[in-house]
Amino acid sequence: MTAVVNKDDCVGCGLCVDVCPNGAIKMVDGAAVVDPDVCIDCEACVSECPNSAISMK
Repeated sequence: MTAVVNKDDCVGCGLCVDVCPNGAIKMVDGAAVVDPDVCIDCEACVSECPNSAISMK
């Protein structure tokens, strides 16, 4: 599994970038983008996202 961002719900706050322990999330054009090759499935971003824009798939 890996974190997936719903870009329609992402407000670009960057909290997920700050909490990702592996640096798998970057902001691109105002929305979070997860690199699935770097994501370690820890779900820190899922619990931190204020808009529930990130899920595990």
